Amino acid sequence: MTDTMDMTTSPAVGDRIVHKRFPAINRHRLALYCGASGDHNPIHVDIDFAKASGFPDVFTHGMLVMGYLGQALSDAVPPGRIRSFSTRFAAITQLGAEITCEGQVTELIEAGGERRARLALTARDQTGEIKLAGEAIIAV
Repeated sequence: MTDTMDMTTSPAVGDRIVHKRFPAINRHRLALYCGASGDHNPIHVDIDFAKASGFPDVFTHGMLVMGYLGQALSDAVPPGRIRSFSTRFAAITQLGAEITCEGQVTELIEAGGERRARLALTARDQTGEIKLAGEAIIAV
């Protein structure tokens, strides 16, 4: 589900602008992401390698989750209004994770001759654990 930002009204601090849920991440998704991204690190696709490295199974590319968050942001806010987007990895995302991306207005500012909103962004799994956090600045 995505809530699209209503660009005819200005958001207020506390408004949730981004909300999108993605289906569970499965092995097929990881294999597709490997091919599309060129990131063939075996920790993401080779269960024997993952176990030898001390993990119970392969895990998701952090950049895949970042891509989900970017998609959720650009689905909710027209891309021409996004002034910046930054993230930091917070935790490993396991297979089967159902990622929900959200963005909430934390500040309204003036910059570059326009009114802007700062958004706090998160990508959480179904347990509520934050996998990725970040922020975006958007023109409003």
